[in-house]
Amino acid sequence: MPQNVTRLALALSALAIATPAAATNVVASIKPVELLVKAVAGDSVEVSTLVPPGSSPHNYSMKPSQRRALEQADVIFWVGADMETFLNRLLGGKEFAGRSVAFLESEGAESEHDEHHDEHNHEPEHEEHDDHGHHDEPDVHHHDHGDGEDPHIWVDPMLALDMAKDIRNVLSELEGVNPEELNANLERFQTELLNKEQSIRASFAGLDDISLFAYHDAFTRYAEHYGLTLEGVLTLNPELSPGARHIADVQAKLEAANHPCLLTEPQFNRQWWRSITEGLNVTFSTWDPLATDIESTPAGYIEFQQSVADAVLKCLPEQAQ
Repeated sequence: MPQNVTRLALALSALAIATPAAATNVVASIKPVELLVKAVAGDSVEVSTLVPPGSSPHNYSMKPSQRRALEQADVIFWVGADMETFLNRLLGGKEFAGRSVAFLESEGAESEHDEHHDEHNHEPEHEEHDDHGHHDEPDVHHHDHGDGEDPHIWVDPMLALDMAKDIRNVLSELEGVNPEELNANLERFQTELLNKEQSIRASFAGLDDISLFAYHDAFTRYAEHYGLTLEGVLTLNPELSPGARHIADVQAKLEAANHPCLLTEPQFNRQWWRSITEGLNVTFSTWDPLATDIESTPAGYIEFQQSVADAVLKCLPEQAQ
């Protein structure tokens, strides 16, 4: 019955066309990295995040189901050993070689993805018109500032744009992903991000008389990028209580400051910093470096940038509660 066989073949062929290919499976270590993957890939990949809301990436303990998710991932994006310390030993092993991409490599570390970047140049044409100095082909190492540097690179919008370019490069090498679509998404993200960055910068014009303090150094890169003055940081390691001398030093700065405002984070102990600031005239505002309440969409990272700006603007006397 050759006619029936032909009809069956045609039916199977039509079914194959109608059935979407299995989505590329991406695991992000933390929510901000997930937002950058979404910005570049849209809905063309499945992306999940390891560190859940309310947890710190510095000392997180993975569940067995998350370990299985890592084993099944096509690619794993994480910031690096100085940030998600719980992933360092695991992702440094042979099992994840070639699938694990760190944006900050430890001193002397090598990533197999770097070997492929010279072979696959996916830079879109719009880069020629980029007037922010990002003309070089980015690679997974170029954020490396050496040991001891602040690993919270995603809060700086220009470093986040570099991360997005790295994500585009890596995803472009995977089967079932459309490089042209990634390039178009990246171009749109870059345009919207640069517009948002200018808008945020303009909104900070009235902050000159405000003395900003941060709970820990997660805020430092954001402050530096936007030209905000950060007078002090309560603790350099949020997992450890600072010494009495450091606390006294911070209290003295708070007391001498003009309109001191402490930027706190929802992941850490509120009672601890309340005790340090007791009796001092300090304004509090909460920002979230892990973007917990930001919806996971292609616009999520830009909304995250604005959410941090909104928290900073609450430090203004007329907005303080």
